[in-house]
Amino acid sequence: MLHSQLDHGPESRRHKIQDRTAVEMNPQDARERGLAEAEVVEVYNDRGRCLAGVRLNPDLRPGVVQLPTGSWYDPLQPGHVGTLDKHGHPNVLTSDRPTSHLAQGPTAHTCLVEVRRWQGPVPPVTAHEPPVLRQSAPPARPGAPAPQPGVSPQR
Repeated sequence: MLHSQLDHGPESRRHKIQDRTAVEMNPQDARERGLAEAEVVEVYNDRGRCLAGVRLNPDLRPGVVQLPTGSWYDPLQPGHVGTLDKHGHPNVLTSDRPTSHLAQGPTAHTCLVEVRRWQGPVPPVTAHEPPVLRQSAPPARPGAPAPQPGVSPQR
């Protein structure tokens, strides 16, 4: 899979849990938080928060979770800083501080997070839906008067 380019494709979706990216965690950590396999959780820190589906992995070190990159950003409230990402996009959790002024690459994608059960209805993932297009007025005919707001054109 080419990072997020094919997030909408069947191979990527096959690995999702309730349409969300899977966050892997050690069963001991899940037990301590009262979490179960395939449950929707909120992964959060002081930078942001996202929803993900729990995948238990006994090979993962306790105290560590793994949330892969690749899911498309899907904000609950588009345009609002700090809104919840519904899809499991890890960039809402990591720093966007560059490695240097020369390279401007991202720093390591590691950060401290906490995981808790999502409370309430799980919002639908809408990242793969096409955008709503606004209908614009047809172009004016050459020489026609400009339309007046609130006035219907005569036919």
